[in-house]
Amino acid sequence: MTVTRPARLTGAALCAALALIAAVWILKDLAALGSPADLAWYWAGDHHFLIRGRSTTSLIDPVLLAVYAAAVVAALRSRHAASALAAAGAVTLALRLPGLWAPGTGTLVTALLELALAAGLVLTAAVGRRPADTPHEREPGRPRTGPAIAAGVLLALAALGVTLWELYWAGELPLEITVDRFTGGRSVVKPALAPPPGWLSAIAVGLYGTAAVSCLLRARHGRAFGLLAAVLLTAGGLGGVARAVRYETLVRLGELATPDAVDVLTSAFELLAGLTVLVLLAGRGAPAAAPGPYPAAGVPSPAPPRRRPPGW
Repeated sequence: MTVTRPARLTGAALCAALALIAAVWILKDLAALGSPADLAWYWAGDHHFLIRGRSTTSLIDPVLLAVYAAAVVAALRSRHAASALAAAGAVTLALRLPGLWAPGTGTLVTALLELALAAGLVLTAAVGRRPADTPHEREPGRPRTGPAIAAGVLLALAALGVTLWELYWAGELPLEITVDRFTGGRSVVKPALAPPPGWLSAIAVGLYGTAAVSCLLRARHGRAFGLLAAVLLTAGGLGGVARAVRYETLVRLGELATPDAVDVLTSAFELLAGLTVLVLLAGRGAPAAAPGPYPAAGVPSPAPPRRRPPGW
């Protein structure tokens, strides 16, 4: 299966609109902070400086901006356009859904607009597919066996790590705060567009797990979902490692309490695992199977060669 040209153009336009929305909010926070470095540190989790008013964006926003930019390119040029559009739309629906009950008119309007665009992406990816017109038209290929299995194992370990951390926090925090971590209650202080931390963990586990299974089964959509999961995993690990460097906890690992030390090590694993998955899945997929000696059904046989005249 491949994607029709109208579907490619529609998907690219929808992704461009989502990217524009993310860029506008990022520029708004940049104007409030006045420094790209301060905004980057804020995304990484360093909130020890003043900001005029409540911040809007989080580390999720530049990640989504990069995802939308890559999806635009995939929609226009890649044979994996359908899975790339579906993955971008699905993760946007999941991450922006809590914006429907978050305080603030701007947050609600943004969530409604992004959810509508994301639903359009998923619909475009679903209805825009078509069979290949010719036996030589390139279709989405499967990832290679070795890289796919390695990526699947790393993503499965990442999903397990996030799950264990949520179980730890559920045991350490009161029930009300645990519920607020998933619903975005008053005890949770976060940027306006950011999903609640527990909700984000649940989405991460779902995405990592889905991508891991897809890679282990070498599904055709495994590359798109695996790369998307790897980008989110890398960003989360990078933020954690940056905080560890900022507060010098990385060099004092032996002096930290066990949960703090495990947190730093988890961030380092996420960064390395995310980069590794990106490298494993960014390469060429497995070559397509060679065509058989007989033509496919419905495809006419080539005409036999003409006999040449004697002495030609």
